[in-house]
Amino acid sequence: MTIASLNLEGSSAGHVVVVTTADEVKSPQAPTGVDASPERVALLTGWRQHNDVASLAEVNSSVSVPNLDGKWYQKYWAFAGLGFLISVAYMDPGNWATDLSGGASFGYTLLSIIMISNFTAIFLQYLSLKLGIVTNRDLAQACRDAYPKWVVYCLWIIMEIAIASTDLAEVIGSAVALNLLIGIPVWAGVLITAVDALFILVFGTKSFRFLEVIVFLLCAVIAGIFAYELAVVKPKWVKVAAGLIPKTEIITNPEILFNAIGILGATVMPHSLFLHSSIIQTRAYPRTKEGRKMALRYGGLDSGISLMLAFFVNAAILILAAAAFYYGPNRNTSVESITQAYKLLAPALGNHAAKILFGVALLASGQNSTIIGTLAGQVVMEGFLQIRIKPWLRRLLTRSIAIIPAAIVAAVGGNAAAGKLLVISQVILSFTLIFAVVPLVHFTSSRAKMGSFVNLWLTRIAATIIAILIAGLNAYLIVQSIRLRTFGSAGDV
Repeated sequence: MTIASLNLEGSSAGHVVVVTTADEVKSPQAPTGVDASPERVALLTGWRQHNDVASLAEVNSSVSVPNLDGKWYQKYWAFAGLGFLISVAYMDPGNWATDLSGGASFGYTLLSIIMISNFTAIFLQYLSLKLGIVTNRDLAQACRDAYPKWVVYCLWIIMEIAIASTDLAEVIGSAVALNLLIGIPVWAGVLITAVDALFILVFGTKSFRFLEVIVFLLCAVIAGIFAYELAVVKPKWVKVAAGLIPKTEIITNPEILFNAIGILGATVMPHSLFLHSSIIQTRAYPRTKEGRKMALRYGGLDSGISLMLAFFVNAAILILAAAAFYYGPNRNTSVESITQAYKLLAPALGNHAAKILFGVALLASGQNSTIIGTLAGQVVMEGFLQIRIKPWLRRLLTRSIAIIPAAIVAAVGGNAAAGKLLVISQVILSFTLIFAVVPLVHFTSSRAKMGSFVNLWLTRIAATIIAILIAGLNAYLIVQSIRLRTFGSAGDV
């Protein structure tokens, strides 16, 4: 083990020597608490190199955290906000189409799938934040250390494709919302959305709390709008509750199964796993064993609560579609796109305000997601390649990868072409997810890399099963999409 520095701290009793490894040197704002216990020393040997580059260095350890003996609500407040950033990925425009289609076609049947998907997300995000807390590395940095260079570069390319695909869905979603609300062409909406996201992200580098507040407010707008929509549509809550119970027809009916797999595939986003392992390190908790336990406890609580908000939004979209179209006056109305749902909503509910607010929620969802997707792009590039460029320039590069093709396709082919691009992006995401889940399960199940924080045997089994199921279901989804040509015949967004 290499000692990076010996800090001599003066005291009335003489000098105290604090051993600090390069792995613990994170940023100018890094907390002073350093764990030099034998377990920590042994843990660091599980990695090939000490990590002396902070993840998101400009905001690493920038948010203060109370002492270990502080009040529980003060500790929770210090970690609150990170979960909302992660929850955004679970209610982005890419999820809307599957939720709307599932509700309009099968009523409340697929509510149980949304619930199962959400618990899966909570589990994987917990593993992600644990990796960041215990190792002082994000998932991309961990991959760079653990795998051969050719694997690292392959993973980087796959994740960049995943982030670009995510950005496509988010940018197009925002642009479509502007088109529906005020008639702006989709290609112009793409450019407007991109400028807005970059403007907010520049301010986010000055204060990470500011970014969290913006994201929280947008999440609150989305949740508030769907609470209103549900009050207007007045679903029969007994039937809604029954939909939370899994039914055998989900497996026996091929059409329902295909839609269910689409919901599962669109729920857990690969970039959110990379992002969570990074942004948890914005908190200046003591880098000691007890400090890490505190961060894991309150970071996990924040994540779980925030992802339940995502569950509410996804469930509300499906419930709205089911109550308005499946159980409504025009029973079994086919809803194959967000645009179609928007146009049919007012006649189905007899409420024009509900239609407008639906578009506002879509705009907030897309705007929120573009912010987080761009931030995740910075984590991926810096972690895999160790390229340090100015944050605004990195975000401009990330955003351009999505903006340019989206704007060109929308300008040339209109909404129909943008719709095809949106569906293709979701198929790509289904393929790339496993390349984030497998490394995450691998690292958190390694005692050499996690020490006493290693996954318990039951957690390892659950994580392995989830990884296999995700790979199998997404492979099935891709094969079926190709066989049925669903992405080739997609229409409007």
